[in-house]
Amino acid sequence: MFESYEILKRYCLENEVKMIDFKMIDLDGRWRHLTIPAERFTEKTLTGGIGFDGSNYGFAPTEKSDMVFIPDLSSAFYDPFSTVKTLCMIGDIFVIGNPHKRFDQDPRAIAIAAEEYLKSTGAADEVRIGPEFEFFVFDGVKYELKPDKVSFELDSYQSEWNSGREDSLGFKVPLKGGYHVDAPFDVLYNLRSEICMLLEERGVKVKYHHHEVGAPGQLEIEVEFGGLTEMADKTMLIKHIIKNAAFRAGKSATFMPKPVFGEAGNGLHVHIHLFKDGEPVFYDAKGYSGLSKTAMYFMGGILRHAASLSGIMNPATNSYKRLVPGYEAPVNICFGTANRSSVIRIPDYAKRPEDKRFEYRAGDGTANPYLAYAAMLMAGIDGIKNKIDPVKEGFGPYDVNLYKLPEEEKKKIKSLPRSLDEALDALEADNDYLTAGGVFPKRLIEIWIEKKRNAARSVNLIPHPAEFGLYYDL
Repeated sequence: MFESYEILKRYCLENEVKMIDFKMIDLDGRWRHLTIPAERFTEKTLTGGIGFDGSNYGFAPTEKSDMVFIPDLSSAFYDPFSTVKTLCMIGDIFVIGNPHKRFDQDPRAIAIAAEEYLKSTGAADEVRIGPEFEFFVFDGVKYELKPDKVSFELDSYQSEWNSGREDSLGFKVPLKGGYHVDAPFDVLYNLRSEICMLLEERGVKVKYHHHEVGAPGQLEIEVEFGGLTEMADKTMLIKHIIKNAAFRAGKSATFMPKPVFGEAGNGLHVHIHLFKDGEPVFYDAKGYSGLSKTAMYFMGGILRHAASLSGIMNPATNSYKRLVPGYEAPVNICFGTANRSSVIRIPDYAKRPEDKRFEYRAGDGTANPYLAYAAMLMAGIDGIKNKIDPVKEGFGPYDVNLYKLPEEEKKKIKSLPRSLDEALDALEADNDYLTAGGVFPKRLIEIWIEKKRNAARSVNLIPHPAEFGLYYDL
């Protein structure tokens, strides 16, 4: 947004900005923030940075946790949710020194390094990412985790489970019946439009928005393509806008993969393609579905590493409650044209050379977007380097509904991990493609696996309400 300190200061004075808010990404993928009065923001802030404790962000041990962040002026946006006029910008994390050195475990640094690594290969000089954001908006959310009580309760006015409410006026959305429903069923239409306008005003171009399959307020917003780091930044901004706009409206938005039993879950489908000197790399009119050999190799890399990718792109125990048959989520490691039951779908409508791409459908919104998008790119680059042919590897193409294949045919197709522990086992065994070129530090992968294993262990120790129905009387 701003090219220099002088332009930013002039903007703050002319628009009476009172506070500057800095957003930093932690290891899990949450924004943390720190705010200073606008008049305290000086040129020294852009060189010396502001100190903070990195151990609380999940990065470094306590004895080596002092770090600084330096704001990126180009990431600045006006915060529509602050009562005091506030300008926000993302901070890059550095290790304290003279001069400061980029902290190699900073997820944003990894995304930037992945883009630079792509250029060094000569295969392409630009990667463009197009995510689809699925989320639920609830009217009420309660949960408890106590020794004597483990429970959660959700409410959605528009869901058919509220058809008997005294204030009901009918027009309730049936189970799995929400796809593209119109008003008055779609009571969240105005909120979605408001969210999209807030995004447009902040440079996020929206392709469209609509109600998704899930009856209790499952929504989708799809945005236009951008560079890898750019789209990771925008992913964080999009989640910030969605959550806060819903909260301001007295509602609660979540990207949790499977918050509602029996309904479709929330995915983060990611479209991806490469360019070199402005020309599309993925197009070949004679190739399968119009894809070039480079595109096929890139796809082959992602499919070969799909199990370990799950450890980064599906890093929650809840992720694997979504990745089950019957709910429009992929479970099979394969590819096909216009096939939503496969891990990779090639959109049949994307015919022009510059539009030719494919979509990875397994990821979800619990992923750290910088790490997730970078990991996808690194897997694809590994496919190009090693000429991994997805056809010869047995990944397809499958242009049929995989859920309806005979059992013998299904057994021939590899499946995604069925649990977070299984995904982390795969990541532990298969991560050399991530560390190529020094993009993902080995230590970061070790910290990530340990952190996610601890989370899985804690969840596995908690008695589940369904277990009382199954076992209490035995």
